Amino acid sequence: MARRRKKIGEILVDWKIITQKALDEALAYAAAEGKRIGEALIELELCTEEDVTKALATQFDMAYVDLDRAQTVTANLHLIDEKIMKAHKVLPLGEENGRLKVVIGDPLDLETLDLLRFRLNPNLECSLAPPSKIKAFIDRFLAGDYKKQIAATRDSIDQDRPDTEEQEGISIAGEDPDAPIIKLINQIIGEAVRMRASDIHIEPMNNRVRVRYRIDGVCVERQQIPKGVQNSVLARLKLMSGIDIAERRLPQDGRIKMKISGKDIDFRVSSCPAYHGESVVLRVLRPDSVRVGIGALGFEEDNRQTFMKIIKRPNGIFLVTGPTGSGKTTTLYSALQELNRPDRKIITAEDPVEYNFPGINQCQVREEIGLTFSKILRSMLRQAPNIILVGEIRDLEVGEVAIQAALTGHLVFSTLHTNDAPSAVTRLIDMGIKPFLVASAVQAIMAQRLVRVICEDCKEDDPQVNQFMMRVIGLTPEELGDRKLKRGRGCKRCHETGFRGRLGIFELLTMNNELRELAFNRAPTSHIRKAAIAGGMRTLVEDGKIKVVKGITTVEEVARHAQAEGVLVDE
Repeated sequence: MARRRKKIGEILVDWKIITQKALDEALAYAAAEGKRIGEALIELELCTEEDVTKALATQFDMAYVDLDRAQTVTANLHLIDEKIMKAHKVLPLGEENGRLKVVIGDPLDLETLDLLRFRLNPNLECSLAPPSKIKAFIDRFLAGDYKKQIAATRDSIDQDRPDTEEQEGISIAGEDPDAPIIKLINQIIGEAVRMRASDIHIEPMNNRVRVRYRIDGVCVERQQIPKGVQNSVLARLKLMSGIDIAERRLPQDGRIKMKISGKDIDFRVSSCPAYHGESVVLRVLRPDSVRVGIGALGFEEDNRQTFMKIIKRPNGIFLVTGPTGSGKTTTLYSALQELNRPDRKIITAEDPVEYNFPGINQCQVREEIGLTFSKILRSMLRQAPNIILVGEIRDLEVGEVAIQAALTGHLVFSTLHTNDAPSAVTRLIDMGIKPFLVASAVQAIMAQRLVRVICEDCKEDDPQVNQFMMRVIGLTPEELGDRKLKRGRGCKRCHETGFRGRLGIFELLTMNNELRELAFNRAPTSHIRKAAIAGGMRTLVEDGKIKVVKGITTVEEVARHAQAEGVLVDE
């Protein structure tokens, strides 16, 4: 359990600087006047500003600096621009191991702290001093001859700096209003790419702008941008992505192309109006992320062999199902890469085209000019393709054209949003596609999810197995045997999460005579599911259990995406 942080009043009472009666009086005054307790104590002259600042330092576990004796401050004033010191009442103590040590007056002013991290150094080490003493120190030393001395020191440092910083538009003194924004955006994007993030979320809130990265499917909060620079940050992102800067009322989409660590990376940008300002999401599109190859998707050997047989059939429909972010696009592109040969013509209809592949004809859906999935599909059939990829079967029209393409000798790949493989059959029929067409055209359906992989650098035996989660996924001690479940302890390589990378868990349904008959007779999903399992289909949770037993992932990860049916849970 986290230790409760003592309040300022309690600390001062413990130190016998004030009495409990004086504290009660100050609390009543603070409530009536809408002030902080520290301000109330000073105004009522119950204690000094130094006493309150020392109590704050104790409360927040920070060092207290006596500015009357702090020689290091005067020796390091060149580290921070004069305007910043005056505007934000901050003083430098020095630099050590890439961290900038500073003196501030209020640890609760989070907006100012965020701004200082943005303008000065993301790694600040803060100490406390009374605000009035900081102001007096600035007024005393930032004037006259001493000010000239600081300027001379700063000039000598600037002369020793390489010219690259000036060429990049980074202002050392912080006087260029645009350069810090450019630097901040580049820093955020660069860090996200290095951390393998799939999305960057920039979300305006009441008093700050939150920045989160989605890493291995989980959002991680990285930093906060001061509210005061919100508009500049959003304008910069919109300018980079070709979005109309003046339009703030409607959702907009754009793209950014950047070279990061020698690689060309695309970002799909989406802006959406929200209560506290426009929320912007950058989808990181790495070409190598969908060129992982079939062997790296996470198939067990029997499923991999079945998958390879299915994608090499001459005709029929192969559907991949699952929610958004479950890796459907990666799986389909891996299949296309396997089939991409000079003797085969492959055409895709996508909305949008996220990744470009040589040798594949990719068509972008443009609803605004009437270029829909169905129109592209009909045009495709006149191009004599061998293989067709339809981004998603969304309605009856697209479904019927895809079925006809499959029945006329084409191999068709597509996606569908259903929870499992058997329910895709009933979903197609519910769309209005005739049952006999579904029964004859569909060759196989695969449902998939992505689970995080335990980091190899910090993998260890799990000392405390979660029995509840074991029951949720139906993993019995007999299935586990004498093997130990694994977990990630957390290390620098996995950013203390215990996971690095993701693999798929799969539910591969291959149509047979019994399943075709059930589809023809409009059988309910439960009957199709039983027949598929009897025919050899391994469910999502069963495939997940295999990966848990092998020590690839954890029971909690599998339980997030798939749970066993008929398991009694008594907790």
